[in-house]
Amino acid sequence: MKIFISTDMEGTAGVVDWSQCIPGNAEYGYYRQLLQNEVNSSITGAMAAGATEFLINDSHSSMQNLRPDSLEGNARYLSGKHKPMYMMQGLDSTFDAIFFVSYHGSMSSEASVLSHTYNPRAISDIRLNGEFVSEAGLNALVAQAYGVPIVLVTGDETTEVETRMWSPGIHAAVVKKSITRFAADSMHPKQACDLIFEKAKASIAGLASIPVPNIKLPATIEITFHNNDFADMATWLPGTVKTGVKTVEITDADPLALFRRFITTVILTRSIVEWS
Repeated sequence: MKIFISTDMEGTAGVVDWSQCIPGNAEYGYYRQLLQNEVNSSITGAMAAGATEFLINDSHSSMQNLRPDSLEGNARYLSGKHKPMYMMQGLDSTFDAIFFVSYHGSMSSEASVLSHTYNPRAISDIRLNGEFVSEAGLNALVAQAYGVPIVLVTGDETTEVETRMWSPGIHAAVVKKSITRFAADSMHPKQACDLIFEKAKASIAGLASIPVPNIKLPATIEITFHNNDFADMATWLPGTVKTGVKTVEITDADPLALFRRFITTVILTRSIVEWS
């Protein structure tokens, strides 16, 4: 049984500030280890239910946050920030299940620690088929394209709610309760890992009852940016339509093509931030 694991970092128990999860900061090394422990707990939990193969797609910041030699389950490690499919790079139809580890809420959420949706410097909010959507929801487009169910998500309560919108059968390990965007009540790291182990085990044991995401197609992604410059740049991509001063829409009947177009837009917005 083959498991695809996409890892972020903001959803790790104890993480409440950018300085804790951005490489180069003094606190990063400590919180990096907490993330590693949570990822390993998801692997060992899945192994306890019969999973045998793992691919870890490191999807946070520079996307090189984990220590490959310390990964459980002889997991393969996909790292580095230049990925055409970004947080879902490496997924294909040969996988049996998907885990989202240390995910976070959307920029549109009321209170989710370090909430954002792909690019906090450029994107104000995103809707999928008219509904506010998180990174987990957008990533569900790729899961749907390949016919692989998303079975586990870890993070705060908002992350669970927003992920369940698009993957209703998911198991969730809620390891912290967000108070504001920069404060949370977190479980002790060991207890968080224990919970992730149990939820990962249960998600694989109950795999047969968890459906693949079923997002209505053709689907439309509506992106609202912080300013007009980003919206104008997004229209450089064929098929991207400006619908407001700061808003664009992308529509496609192919969920994989739609996700690719969205990711290209994200990469463009990152380039304009680097120029400024």
